[in-house]
Amino acid sequence: MNRKDIETLAEWILEGGPFVVLTGAGMSTESNLPDFRSRQGLWAQYDPARLATEWAMENRPDEFYAFYRMRVEALKAASPNRGHGILADWERRGLLSAIVTQNVDGLHQEAGSRRVVELHGSLRTARCRACGAKSPGVRLLEGPLCPACGGRLRPDVVLFGENLPEASLEEAERLASTARLFVVLGSSLAVSPANCLPGVAAACGAKVAIVNREATPFDGRAHLVIQRGIGEVLAETDRVVSEKETLKGPV
Repeated sequence: MNRKDIETLAEWILEGGPFVVLTGAGMSTESNLPDFRSRQGLWAQYDPARLATEWAMENRPDEFYAFYRMRVEALKAASPNRGHGILADWERRGLLSAIVTQNVDGLHQEAGSRRVVELHGSLRTARCRACGAKSPGVRLLEGPLCPACGGRLRPDVVLFGENLPEASLEEAERLASTARLFVVLGSSLAVSPANCLPGVAAACGAKVAIVNREATPFDGRAHLVIQRGIGEVLAETDRVVSEKETLKGPV
């Protein structure tokens, strides 16, 4: 790992001002949750354009609910990884302002992060299509019927063809436009409109860093690109941040 890149990222974090992170599937794969877009991801086995849709929920309910039960079961066995823990600790220490995530696993919150904007919803909850009541996501493992009214539950996530929650998108855009440092962790930046957020941040004067194992379409515009695993990059950056804080001493 390039020590200079880690030093640079640590210095940017310590400069003060709003520091915002955007996380994608690479954050979750380090907790052994499958992604969609890699060659080994869920798209290699399932067609989300057919399964993760309202049409499938209406016309192929057995396949639709089997797909989401599989994902809820995988989530039950997953735990936050060291990257999740470091981000939560940075928030507690006043270094990190907020997390915007494309993930639906709720692992940031489980790790202790408080300010998390979920662009695509959460598998941790399900909602009734009839009465709107919320249930724990694990309720889908028992069947799709709402315990409140007997209506049909659906996972509380954004399906293909649906719009992102307006309030979440507006908050994500606000955070990007006011950030001094915007760091992308584990996102291919292939999905709109989340892939527009680094551009919003850069246009508003933020430094943009990307940590992802593979190249992204934004790499040429980013101020720093590190193609390594998220956990190892965050762990090394946290070590350098802590060293610099110790040398700096109390203010």
